[in-house]
Amino acid sequence: MTVQAGLAVQCVAPGRAYGHPASPSPQRWRDQHGGSCRAQAPTRPPSTTISTVLHTEELSMRARAAVQGNDSAQTTTMGCRAGIAAQGSGWPGACADLLRPSPGLLAGLVVNSLVYLLGIRILRKGLTWVGYSSSWVLGTLSYAAFGYKGYLIVCLYFILGTLVTKVRMKQKEAEGIAEKRSGHRSLGSVCGSGFAGIVCAIGHLLAPQALPWQVGFVASFCSKAADTVSSEIGKAYGSQAYLVSTFRRVPRGTEGAVSLEGSLAGLAAVIGIAEFALLTHQVTGTGAGAVVVAAVLANLLESVLGATIQSKTGWLTNDVMNVIQISCAATAAMAFACRLA
Repeated sequence: MTVQAGLAVQCVAPGRAYGHPASPSPQRWRDQHGGSCRAQAPTRPPSTTISTVLHTEELSMRARAAVQGNDSAQTTTMGCRAGIAAQGSGWPGACADLLRPSPGLLAGLVVNSLVYLLGIRILRKGLTWVGYSSSWVLGTLSYAAFGYKGYLIVCLYFILGTLVTKVRMKQKEAEGIAEKRSGHRSLGSVCGSGFAGIVCAIGHLLAPQALPWQVGFVASFCSKAADTVSSEIGKAYGSQAYLVSTFRRVPRGTEGAVSLEGSLAGLAAVIGIAEFALLTHQVTGTGAGAVVVAAVLANLLESVLGATIQSKTGWLTNDVMNVIQISCAATAAMAFACRLA
């Protein structure tokens, strides 16, 4: 991958030259030796890792800011980080918080455990005890990798999914299309909702610059939110449901069936979560676009599989389908981000 070249600093005095790209203080050089400073493009070996490129770019932009008389360390750091994100070609342009360090596992353990202890009554309204315990792993890793912003994505999905599941619950139970256990999520549901998010969190902790993990993380929850919202709203308010493979009219709640009401609600959920991620600087506009496209396509894929092969196999349960869906959403979003950026 390539990144638009930054500017190194070349300071020239009689008989001396100071031109290292990582020069921390050209202003001091001018004060001590006189002469003049000018900006020039640094050379870079053809094979350079992403981390080296980003580090070199930050140092170069710091030096350029110092030449221009901006000696504020905080302003320079913020400026060069923003500049790198804006200038980068390749997937770093899709992740707004690329240079922000992860809080780490210890912070994730402390914060998430505190939230789970204080919010046990609220969490138990949407989770069984097994689901409560297993979702703790998801919350811990999410905070450890992506901080409170990524953690809020998980919370937003949980709140949204719990609320729409409770909509017209008695009506759905009477029609035999309600979620099991009155909508309480167990281990299978947690894995089906958070598997891809856990993988992205681990990937970000182990190799943060290998792939746009945060884009995949957001896309996985966008896609699952779209699936949950479209399904539950379609069951509650869908006037007509059609099998996505044949467009034959079927009863509400049929696997692979879609309705106008449910589809619009699911699309709104995708756009809403993607917009939240954009406003909280988890993804850029490019990343948000990749998230929306990937989530919608993955949701459509889940409907097609449900309408065609799910009933013909014994192992393709709803939880397995969910894992396939969110994994496809995360993978596609990261691929789109790499391509579009």
